[in-house]
Amino acid sequence: MGKETIVHIGVFIPTECQLLDQACIDIFGSMSYQYMSLVKDLVPQAVIDLAPTVNIHYIGSVKAGELIPLTSNQKILATNHFSDPDVAPGKLDIVLVPGPDPSGTFEKEPLDWLKKQSEAEGTDILSVCTGIFICGDAGLLKGRTICGPRGLQDIISKKYGKDIVQKGTELRWVQDGNFWSSGGVTNGNDLVAAYARQSKHFPKPLVEIALDLVDVGDRSQQYSRGQSAFMFGMAFNMLRAWMSSLWGKEKSKTA
Repeated sequence: MGKETIVHIGVFIPTECQLLDQACIDIFGSMSYQYMSLVKDLVPQAVIDLAPTVNIHYIGSVKAGELIPLTSNQKILATNHFSDPDVAPGKLDIVLVPGPDPSGTFEKEPLDWLKKQSEAEGTDILSVCTGIFICGDAGLLKGRTICGPRGLQDIISKKYGKDIVQKGTELRWVQDGNFWSSGGVTNGNDLVAAYARQSKHFPKPLVEIALDLVDVGDRSQQYSRGQSAFMFGMAFNMLRAWMSSLWGKEKSKTA
């Protein structure tokens, strides 16, 4: 390993995505020679020497240099259109798919690009939260064991068929071959940490030091709260919100 080794990563955002979903890419960035060189006062040279150069591409359906919308009034600059030769199938080691609006629709060409990436030798696909819908529309889920948002398991099953095995009610992330998927939002951090620990791209000592620096990777793969408790909590707080809204309307009538 070392800076002469280059890991090519693509963050694939064909429409838009949640800011927190794509933020987990920074964990990979923190394992890079570029980052370790910046924190040289915190780590010994031996660790810096282990770190590969990490090239991150932000890939969309817009031209390079144009903006891709994120949540929370943010945008990110596209470095590549999905058709660019630099990010053609076989050129990337990892493709991270952060989650968009689950009710969104995606054009055929970028979905075909993702499918070809998943079929390229040596390329791993990492799906975060509702990124599972992009992967599903691209045909990546058939016969696979997957995760996805805990509250959307039935929708995923209805949309992509009964031959998928869903673990999203119990696990934060799961691996099936070169396809890794995670549940909601910050589970992307758990996914990237788990992937890096098993990946040939990053030496183990480097991974553990980087995870300690960014303080992720210590949550269990298994959720501590069961699905029933999760759904009850959601229903209870929705009821509270409804009652609060109703009470507010009654107060406005008597004011």
